[in-house]
Amino acid sequence: MSIQLRDYQEDAVNRMKNGCILAGGVGSGKSRTALAYYFRECGGDWSDGYSPMTNPRDLYIITTARKRDTLEWEAELPWFLLTTDPEVAYYKNMRVVVDSWNNIKKYSNVYGGFFIFDEQRLVGSGAWVKAFYKIARRNKWILLSATPGDQWKDYIPVFIANGFYKNKTAFFDEHVVQSYYGGYPKIEKYINQGKLLKYRNDILIDMDFNRNTVRHHEDVLVKYSIPKYKDAIRYRWDPYKDEPIQQASGLCYVLRRIVNTDESRQVALLEIFEQHPKIIVFYNFDYELDILRGMYFGEDVTVAEWNGHKHERVPDTDSWVYLVQYTAGCEGWNCVKTDTMVFFSQNYSYKVMEQAAGRIDRLNTPYTDLYYYHLRTRSGIDLAITKALMNKKKFNERKYVKWDKQPKQIY
Repeated sequence: MSIQLRDYQEDAVNRMKNGCILAGGVGSGKSRTALAYYFRECGGDWSDGYSPMTNPRDLYIITTARKRDTLEWEAELPWFLLTTDPEVAYYKNMRVVVDSWNNIKKYSNVYGGFFIFDEQRLVGSGAWVKAFYKIARRNKWILLSATPGDQWKDYIPVFIANGFYKNKTAFFDEHVVQSYYGGYPKIEKYINQGKLLKYRNDILIDMDFNRNTVRHHEDVLVKYSIPKYKDAIRYRWDPYKDEPIQQASGLCYVLRRIVNTDESRQVALLEIFEQHPKIIVFYNFDYELDILRGMYFGEDVTVAEWNGHKHERVPDTDSWVYLVQYTAGCEGWNCVKTDTMVFFSQNYSYKVMEQAAGRIDRLNTPYTDLYYYHLRTRSGIDLAITKALMNKKKFNERKYVKWDKQPKQIY
């Protein structure tokens, strides 16, 4: 038996260390690279066939609920003669556990194990972060991320776990200037960033690899009701609830609904489907799902869903449409059965959009050319979201809406 690693994966393993972040693009093979590092750290070797681990530690893999349920990690474990089934385990003196971030607190008292934290979920100072701190003090660990932090605050939990700072307060005292406009603290700027760069470079392990795929992104312009759109801004009136709009987020929601529900968007989707008989369609809101469910794609077309309501697998028929809600399905699964993805509407987050695009851009895809269709309008809300995404930022509703301007009266 031999363990198959690409050159860039072996290079990453050689640079990895306890407490590092393994950063590789979506589909780069982070899972196998992480397992190879664990295998080597426990005394295993693959340079000349398979040499078993001499000092195996209990292995805990904390991942997304979807990756756990679809057994994605279980597909990688056999390369190293590892399994979650103790009855057929090659190593009888250790255990392998794959669980979701929702259950991380169950492992707070584990001592002497090895943890692989898959898909960065460490934000703020909530229960997950507190459990992570306890685990990091008592065990070996690494973290995997396709999209490392955009801001320094995203690295705070990992910096603290590595002992660079005692706690969040110490980090803020040394590096953060805050303003309190509106009564709420807000990060105005970071200082002493040279030290932060040093720490990040110390723990961030980039996997450089050349993709064989070529992504083709195409904007598909669709129409929208301009009078309805302008009225919503002018009067701040919700035509769907027949009531005043009270907040900036409410106005953005109404504007997006006006834009996203235009029939021209459905026509554009059907035209794309005529050219590509197997497509993944990402959407945001339940009203979009209602529209997509009501569309007729053809007599022999299978339509499946992955969202908060249904958890169906990717179809295996000759022609299919897979409807995926961004929050529920932007990560933790992959599909090499198609080369086409349609973004029925845009998500506010660049990270989410990138994760979603990566579902079909995998190392083992048989396709070279991948096609991504973005359905957009020339409305102000769509243009503003597009601009934020192009700058790899998250769209901010409060900055977009000038809420201090008084609406006109409806008579």
